[in-house]
Amino acid sequence: MLGQRIITAVILLAALLPALFAANPLPFQALTVLMIGAAGWEWARLNGVVAKPVAIACGLLLAAACWASFGLVSQTQVLAPCWWLALVCWVVGGTVALRVGPAGWPRLPSLARLVLGLVLLWLAWLAMARGRAIGVNFLLSVMCIVWVADISAYFGGRAFGRRKLAPTISPGKSWEGVYSGALGVFVLAFAWMALERQWPDGSRSVFAVLQQRWGLFGLLLCLVGLTALSVVGDLFESLVKRAAGAKDSSQLLPGHGGVLDRVDALLPVLPVAMALSQL
Repeated sequence: MLGQRIITAVILLAALLPALFAANPLPFQALTVLMIGAAGWEWARLNGVVAKPVAIACGLLLAAACWASFGLVSQTQVLAPCWWLALVCWVVGGTVALRVGPAGWPRLPSLARLVLGLVLLWLAWLAMARGRAIGVNFLLSVMCIVWVADISAYFGGRAFGRRKLAPTISPGKSWEGVYSGALGVFVLAFAWMALERQWPDGSRSVFAVLQQRWGLFGLLLCLVGLTALSVVGDLFESLVKRAAGAKDSSQLLPGHGGVLDRVDALLPVLPVAMALSQL
């Protein structure tokens, strides 16, 4: 299993990093549209779409919607309501989902569950594409919030975890892990800002943008909020999988599960980071 994880991770990085740093944004957009379409297919399967052609059609529809909205990436004012829509969906929808739990999720209207997931995936892709247009430094710093929060929470939870965060959804998560994740993100932010003047294209990170707009205390509050949302995204996908009786969203990524398993925490963080940085 570990060997599979490593090989898959190397292949993904070998495809993603050159596309991310390419001067032309098209390779990155094409690769991420492919991945988000796969995530749409996984979401449909996890939410009661049994017929394979229909699930595939959901993924293709989502990919087509992302590709068709590529022209919106440069229109900052047009996109602003999208980020607030994502924030409302995650705060309201995430609260409802976590409140009803794995047992209550399937009782919600199936069409509403399907549409909600596809819309959230589309908004996350749109935020990713907009972040890439702002600069690689900006997008990479947003993504690293999720990765560092997850890694810090894992080690902090193993070392200090006592109080369970959501035992019926993800028994391994603890409040101490969440606090460790936030602390890790604080360290990341200040280290990144200290070094980012050396960034080749001169673009700014999300940390520098948030500090300029909100001040130091506001930056810390934003980072706490983004860390919390990364946890919500992770718990939300875990809840949906438990409701569907699935361990992974799919087996598309050997050793890692599916695309949703890898991007769940990014889904709320990407658009909300855009909202906070552009308010």
